[in-house]
Amino acid sequence: MPIRFAAIVAFAGAGVLAGRGAAAQSLEAGRKTFEQRCAVCHGAEGEGGERGPGIADRLPGLDDRDRAKIIRDGLPAKGMPGGLVPEAEIAGLLKFLRTLQREAPPVVRATVRTTDGRTLEGQVLGEGFSDLQLRTDDKQVHLLRRAGDLFRPVTSEADWPTYNGDPGGNRHTSLTQIDKTTVARLAPQWLFSIPDAGVLQATPVVAGGLMYVTAPNQCFALDAGTGRLVWRYKRPPTKGVSGGNANRGAAVAGDRVFMVTDHAHLIALDRFTGEVRWDTELADWRQNYAASSAPLPAGDLVISGVSGGEHGANGFVAALDQQTGREVWRFWTVPRPGEPGSETWLGKDVAHGGAPTWFTGSYDPALDLVYWPTGNPSKEYNGDDRRGDNLYASCILALERRSGRLVWHYQFTPHDVWDWDATQTSVLVDADWQGRPRKLMLHASRNGFFYVFDRRDGARLLARPFIRTLTWSSGIGADGRPVKLPCQ
Repeated sequence: MPIRFAAIVAFAGAGVLAGRGAAAQSLEAGRKTFEQRCAVCHGAEGEGGERGPGIADRLPGLDDRDRAKIIRDGLPAKGMPGGLVPEAEIAGLLKFLRTLQREAPPVVRATVRTTDGRTLEGQVLGEGFSDLQLRTDDKQVHLLRRAGDLFRPVTSEADWPTYNGDPGGNRHTSLTQIDKTTVARLAPQWLFSIPDAGVLQATPVVAGGLMYVTAPNQCFALDAGTGRLVWRYKRPPTKGVSGGNANRGAAVAGDRVFMVTDHAHLIALDRFTGEVRWDTELADWRQNYAASSAPLPAGDLVISGVSGGEHGANGFVAALDQQTGREVWRFWTVPRPGEPGSETWLGKDVAHGGAPTWFTGSYDPALDLVYWPTGNPSKEYNGDDRRGDNLYASCILALERRSGRLVWHYQFTPHDVWDWDATQTSVLVDADWQGRPRKLMLHASRNGFFYVFDRRDGARLLARPFIRTLTWSSGIGADGRPVKLPCQ
């Protein structure tokens, strides 16, 4: 009996060890599956990667059945494909995912009464001695200030929802509190530090009291009155991208915030939660495309350009549906052979003409026209391989919003060999011109001339130097072309 009992115990012990070994082997196999098939998007530790978000703090909310379904089917609406993991590897992958999961911070809820007679219940996003940020179950964010036992709702007195404040590029506000008599009394109200941002070039935008500030591949939603963080979106920098090392801002329309990423994607975020609504690739960054400037909402579309012209990428303007991210139209700034304007490119470098569209344009809702500035041709200072005017480089383009059809254009610097791109804000104003009302566009170009156009048809009304000394041109001729000085 003792011998037989000992044999049974030994056998059982061997079985336990074998089971542990199999589990360890399965876990290691799961690690390899994750590294080979998942880490490129979600990062080696599930904290986010080149192409996808972090998942470590999302895993606790899913059981193995939910995780397996996502692995098999993907999340097509969010850009995650399915079918990448063989069925035989899923069990091991699920075991490895359990080692990555990180508990999300506990959700704190509160019920408050407001000074306007409402009762609000929801998740506390931030709280200070005098302020509270609350997200109700309908995903609306309420910015509140303490008033005794009650809370006072606050919002922005005037919104600034786009890069230039309004679609017309005016950068003008009707607010009057700050003027020449009060500006000397301005003082800091709050400070928010942005980690891993490098040099900031963004113009913050504000809608409904929420301020949205961007850095490359990052967006922060802040209570504009206190600077308290409401949510943050972040994706890692794209390794090997040729540009996109700056981000100049976002745009708000409806319940969405639009921004570009360093690898030439245009994304829509829920403006109350920061969740990705859609993510659309404008161009393949491996072809030297990038993006850095704020998109422009126009009607039901959102419009963006791309950078990369100095690296040989041809520019374009693209319009996407705000709700779905589907591309509606695209206008190329270097015409393809046989298209109108292609005759202005002579030589061997047409395939890499440049003319990027990286700066934010302007929009006239009444005329339903989008005005987009374009950059210089590639090989900025040497045009030997691109003889001709090089349309549509260094231009302003008037495009029909619904279709992207070119209505008119003006080229400020034909055959630009000075790097004088036209990526400056075009300001749209309605004013009297020589005794009668006109719809005008004002454009101070980098080439040293100030222009006034009738923005309906592109009629040039004024072209005059705005600097004291021009070293390359004596003026603009009757044909609209610069008159070059002899040394040029």
